[in-house]
Amino acid sequence: MVRRKRAPAVIAGAREARAIAAVLGRETKSTRRQRRLTQTELGRRVGLSQSEISYLECGHGEATSLATWTAIGMALGRPLSVAFSRDISVSALLDAGHLDAQEFVLRLAAAHGRTARFELPTRPANPSLSIDVCLRDRRHRVLILIEVWNRLDDVGNAARTTQRKVVEASELAAAHDPPDRVAMCWLLVDTAANREIVRRYPAVFRAMFNGSSQAWVRAISSDSAPPAQSGLAWIDPRNSRLTEIRLGTI
Repeated sequence: MVRRKRAPAVIAGAREARAIAAVLGRETKSTRRQRRLTQTELGRRVGLSQSEISYLECGHGEATSLATWTAIGMALGRPLSVAFSRDISVSALLDAGHLDAQEFVLRLAAAHGRTARFELPTRPANPSLSIDVCLRDRRHRVLILIEVWNRLDDVGNAARTTQRKVVEASELAAAHDPPDRVAMCWLLVDTAANREIVRRYPAVFRAMFNGSSQAWVRAISSDSAPPAQSGLAWIDPRNSRLTEIRLGTI
């Protein structure tokens, strides 16, 4: 007879159930003693034997019915409170898509020996004003500012905000010994909406980003030095891919 392999959720569920049963067992024992009840007396109140109460208090109640645990809680004057935890799925995170892109860039940095900072505040007094990912390349003496955009809704404001960050980051870089230069790149999440925006305003983006997109992709994906001029590239975090933006062919 072929044994079916248990699903991952079933295995995790059994492990979690044992942990919960252990907690409930300890709570039952401590509360029962505080109430000055014997195991026999508690068992009588909920229709269990002394040995069954002892078994539960030892943490073996993962298969015990919810009704029984509820009855024990009522008998002890501590009603059972049960609810699912907050949603732990990645999709529940408000910034999940943004985090995927940041995670990809941070992993690339680590693979090539660069020091990376996540959400680096350029104004420590106001942490909400921060750089998405800041990379320090000691070999080439450069501080690399990476701004990730899931969706461009206000290009002008985004450009102004980025320029402010560049100025403030330059002050940080100047304090390094020896001083670093600052290089900046926008990574646009490769979506139909972002492609349409770039296709519609190629002159605007050419004026903003005059560095080679291909060179920037190479610099972020390896340990090569980034261009001096600001850059623009597509990022596809789901497929772990960076690609150049060709403004003339969008």
